[in-house]
Amino acid sequence: MIRVSNVFTDDRLLDFGPQRSYGPQAALAGFLVGGIGTGTFTVGQRGQLKDWEIFNGAGKGNYLPNTFFAIRVQEEGAPASAAVSKVLEGQILPPYDGSHGFVDYKVGGIPRFQRSELKGEYPFVQVRLFDDELPIEVTMESFNPLIPLNADDSGIPAGVIRYKVKNTSGHALNVSVVGSLANFASLKGYDRHTWDYYQAADRPHNEYRDGDKVKGLFYRPETLQEDDFYYGTMALMTDEQDVSYKRAWLNDGWWDGLQDFWDDFRDDGRLEPESAYTQKEVDTSEPGNIGSLAVHKTIPAGEERTFQFLIGWHFPHRVKSWTKRMYDTAVRGKCTPDFGCCPPEGQPYPSIKNHYATKFSDAWEAGEYTLTQLERLEGQTRLFHRSFFGSTMPSYVLDAVSANITVLRSNTCFRLEDGTLMAFEGCFDDDGCCEGNCSHVWNYAQTVAYLFPELEQSMRRLEFTLESEEDGKMNFRSYKVWNMGAHGHVPAADGQLGTIVRFYREWKFSGDHEFLRELWPSVKRALDYSIRTWDQDGDCVADSDQFVTYDIMFKGHNSLVSSLFYAALKAGAEMARFMGDEQSAAGYELYFKRGSAAMDEMLWNGSYYIQQMDDVDEYRYQYGIGCLSDQLFGQTLAHLCGLGYVLPEAHVKQAVHAIFTHNFLPSFKNHHNTQRTYVLNEESGLLMCSWPEGGRTRFPFPYSDEVWPGVEYQVATHLIYEGFVKEGLTLVKAARDRHDGVRRNPWNEVECGHHYARSMASYGVFAALAGFAFDMVRGVVSFRPAIELDRFECFFSTGKAWGTYTRQKGKDGSISERIDVLYGDASSVTLIPQETKVSPV
Repeated sequence: MIRVSNVFTDDRLLDFGPQRSYGPQAALAGFLVGGIGTGTFTVGQRGQLKDWEIFNGAGKGNYLPNTFFAIRVQEEGAPASAAVSKVLEGQILPPYDGSHGFVDYKVGGIPRFQRSELKGEYPFVQVRLFDDELPIEVTMESFNPLIPLNADDSGIPAGVIRYKVKNTSGHALNVSVVGSLANFASLKGYDRHTWDYYQAADRPHNEYRDGDKVKGLFYRPETLQEDDFYYGTMALMTDEQDVSYKRAWLNDGWWDGLQDFWDDFRDDGRLEPESAYTQKEVDTSEPGNIGSLAVHKTIPAGEERTFQFLIGWHFPHRVKSWTKRMYDTAVRGKCTPDFGCCPPEGQPYPSIKNHYATKFSDAWEAGEYTLTQLERLEGQTRLFHRSFFGSTMPSYVLDAVSANITVLRSNTCFRLEDGTLMAFEGCFDDDGCCEGNCSHVWNYAQTVAYLFPELEQSMRRLEFTLESEEDGKMNFRSYKVWNMGAHGHVPAADGQLGTIVRFYREWKFSGDHEFLRELWPSVKRALDYSIRTWDQDGDCVADSDQFVTYDIMFKGHNSLVSSLFYAALKAGAEMARFMGDEQSAAGYELYFKRGSAAMDEMLWNGSYYIQQMDDVDEYRYQYGIGCLSDQLFGQTLAHLCGLGYVLPEAHVKQAVHAIFTHNFLPSFKNHHNTQRTYVLNEESGLLMCSWPEGGRTRFPFPYSDEVWPGVEYQVATHLIYEGFVKEGLTLVKAARDRHDGVRRNPWNEVECGHHYARSMASYGVFAALAGFAFDMVRGVVSFRPAIELDRFECFFSTGKAWGTYTRQKGKDGSISERIDVLYGDASSVTLIPQETKVSPV
């Protein structure tokens, strides 16, 4: 039996210290900057800008040539020859094994700072740069506004980049900071078999704009029209006053453009708008696609100045399908004019607009909005940041929750013109992976529901309208939105039942009765269909063929589907009663009571719940008497939604502890796994299933020997609810220790793809530790912190407001509590004292 004390000490589990920093060895640390549904670029550990995933699709490794920031430092009064110029990045570290070394557009041969250190507290990232040869201290900071309950202002296609430069010398310094950005405004794609490595639909056009408050470079295609599929715009901007620029680098002859730019910048720190050439045979007819913008300041001795920039982008047209690849393989050959999926004449694909393109006409407008509204946007973002990271929870818990917000901002998610949130499960390096708002993956995700409930509501609306049939069957992947017809697969039992529970969550979190009234008929049909389809013998326990999140069909009886069944029935009864349908409410309640008791008697083995079949090896991919980590998933969702117990409390507690006891491995060095490998060597993690009493099936379900962070967070959430706080924290710490920047990126938890949606289950851990309960139908919230502290504080949110909760224990043992609403409608929410439970309507 594994004991917690063998894995992490109490001091490590109850670490309330600062967030981690990542040194040069953490080469995989990469912090995403971008809005919801806009795409992102990544700030690497060295401060480099990489992975330009702004072109309506995933793109690990996407680069923009000659795109970097640099600094020139000259002591006031000293000769220009004494100035020092360097790229604002840490040194490039091994390996150096490229087939052609570092090609010119990667700027590998220009000096950089000696050392770098990255620290990220989402949505802010800082990179400190150190160099003993320079009389300055430099900190790069980058972010995109993130304001809970405000999805549009959290969905701006731009990233703020600023450099704070402190003069550590005894003399004034003249400092110039320059940013260079490639014009990829008509990018068609990348081609690894060409020298240029990318393909454009048009020649670039760069122009300088000088406004009252904002100035910089605006990029567009030279001749492409705005309705062309490949049309886009980009911008490199600043709200600083003393600037110089180079509109476009020379684009003729080897690496003359980089040479000309760097010589110009090193000379005096100021750029010439257009380069002058005296040599013969210089061809200036081909427009350059690189532009540069510099900001200049004099910094007195001992003082600090900030150099602020913004990179904006705007690629309005995305393929009217999940991916270009899917359109090419599954749709293009079947198109007819009546079907509504044919490309317009002369265009490669039919398209829709990104939601952000309905808010901003181009990259300049998005950037100008951000910079002119920055005091408000950044102020509200920092308010959220302080509220969240001010929560008295272990640092790695805050890390786990905040790091996975990036899923929502990655290319896993995007928004349609009307604002509907669409999502893959995750991403390949260069495309979305497992499309369709997959219901049984998104069942686990909690982050979006708590921070941007309007987006979760948009997903429920799609699922219970377009993707639900008249008989109540729900497609677990959404295809109809593209006029592609239904997904065509059997419904997912866990997905459909969990979606009913999530609909209940959205109603209770928002208190939006119109939302319930609008969709209740479809929700009821979905629940009634579930009863007819997955309880064919009438014993109130799920049976028959049950397609689940492991991409296989469970046979017989199992507690994963049944626990979701009972949570859905409890939710359905409450919603039916609110809608005045007492007959349905009573029926669901009776069904729940009979089923819960029957399943407990049928599947309880004295320690945990098993799968019951006459012959477990008659079919492949079952688990029989194994201990399944997801066996009580329905109970986890029920706790998060305030539905109470769906199975006997004593057995629930015993079973969830058995999951930890049997499935958590402190080391994987002797673990045999022929499936996908996510944890290895001396790492710790939670297996999807184990067979502590023997009886492992001949071919167990796929993924049974794997470790999924999303399931670790789901089980951790449940452990904490049942009072096993250290066990729950152990799972979270194990997961985050694996993502240390050396082995894995801390801002990218992988399962079936990068930035996997299931990892947003981490927010459930936060809710469980706070003991947060909500009922916005009544306008009330309550808290029961799981860790006993004299003073506890945490962030909280509802569908109408967010702020902080504070609990103070007096010397006499008395408890004082309060909530402070920092955003939204303060009158919408009331705190219920700790002694009073928030109960269903």
